[in-house]
Amino acid sequence: MAVAYIGLGANLPGPVGPPEATMTAAAMRLASLGHVVGCSALYSTAPVGFADQPRFLNAVIGLEIDLSPRELLEVLLAIERDFGRDRAAGFANGPRTLDLDVLLYGDLVLSEYGLEIPHPRLSQRAFVLIPLCEIAPTMRDPRSGATMQQLLERSSRGNALESARADVAQVESLDWSAVARGIRADLRSGFGADIADG
Repeated sequence: MAVAYIGLGANLPGPVGPPEATMTAAAMRLASLGHVVGCSALYSTAPVGFADQPRFLNAVIGLEIDLSPRELLEVLLAIERDFGRDRAAGFANGPRTLDLDVLLYGDLVLSEYGLEIPHPRLSQRAFVLIPLCEIAPTMRDPRSGATMQQLLERSSRGNALESARADVAQVESLDWSAVARGIRADLRSGFGADIADG
């Protein structure tokens, strides 16, 4: 079993509704893959790279899973497709109905076609580091040995990330809060977070 941290993002409506509904439904799908060890709050974030698009919703979920990294990637891509994402039709940093990224997979360092772990831009993205630090501040980047909190603090010394941090705001969402509460209740009780069935 390995603990993988998955980044979620969306800024376009999909088959289940607006981005908030997509994020909530996707979180429930992810929870069904294994034992959830952490679920961040939901954040509204400014787009990176291509600015002329709606703000994103972002979050991070930690999962204890028995899937290999490649198997996990294939499952994440299938979930994206189920929620209306067509990677062939999009462009880098463009708008999307759902984006699921493997941020970390235990202490694994991997570079294969279409899969790089840790995520290659992990330390440069406040919209990933802030929710990741919320649920796993002491998790270490296997490349540098720095904790997620240290990566965020180091990056915050530069004006670019300080500006990016100002563009990451926690969002109050009743649906997301209900999902997160269900996951946290399962964590406290010692059971898996299989909330997709409930």
